[in-house]
Amino acid sequence: MKILLLGKNGQVGWELQRSLAPLGELIALDHDSKDFCGDFTDLDGLAQTVRAVAPDVIVNAAAHTAVDKAESEPELVRTLNALAPGVLAQEARRAGAWLIHYSTDYVFDGGGEKPWLETDPVAPLSVYGATKLEGEQLILQSGCQHLIFRTSWVYGARGGNFAKTMLRLASERESLSVIDDQIGAPTGADLLADITAHAIRTVRQRPELSGLYHLVAGGETSWHGYASFVIDFARCAGIPLKVAPDAIKPVPTSAFPTAARRPHNSRMDTTKLQHAFDLKLPAWEIGVARMLSEVLDKS
Repeated sequence: MKILLLGKNGQVGWELQRSLAPLGELIALDHDSKDFCGDFTDLDGLAQTVRAVAPDVIVNAAAHTAVDKAESEPELVRTLNALAPGVLAQEARRAGAWLIHYSTDYVFDGGGEKPWLETDPVAPLSVYGATKLEGEQLILQSGCQHLIFRTSWVYGARGGNFAKTMLRLASERESLSVIDDQIGAPTGADLLADITAHAIRTVRQRPELSGLYHLVAGGETSWHGYASFVIDFARCAGIPLKVAPDAIKPVPTSAFPTAARRPHNSRMDTTKLQHAFDLKLPAWEIGVARMLSEVLDKS
């Protein structure tokens, strides 16, 4: 099997380099790769890359994910999040290849308290959400064999993330204010990568599983709950912190105005994925604790 991975240096792409390597020949590209074009602003170059590589599977881990910045550059965001995946889908259909793509809970309006199903109505609140939705739609319209994984609150041990920011602030400040009315499940890039590899092996034998799936870690929390877990873990590990255990204050989203509106409800129902691929998704705390152990060992 030949796999073309795009966006190799992002949080998910970095983990995919590890998880996909045992499946076959892996060609991993980023936007500045030299041998082939991995630049999502060059749509013709992207199509030529797929034709030159002739992969059995295309895995797209590239995207514009700066949610607030996206509001001020909608055309660029549309190119990266919608038009480029559309080109990959067309080329996958032409070549008879599978396309694996990652989307987001931002395609929903974040209302209510129930976990979102794949069949629920979409109504994005932001440029980021709208362009990710258009990317999904272009893939579906292409008719290619595909797996679209909607996920949320993604983190990795490599690079910056919410947990690292909270640890830094907790070491600098005596009190913190953290949003408590957005609910979701912190989901590790390593979990996404491992499930992707498992799913690719499965669909190669069971092509009828082509489709859209929700993929997040088990359980749910708020950003406040997430921050509290991270800081408690660090304190138990003996990391010196300035913030007191009772000085992490819950605040509403309105306390931190942003350019892009955030969904309040990022819960996602993963029943379809678990049944289709015979999986059990671990609780979010397990992945976060593992990531923190790695991060704190290096600090």
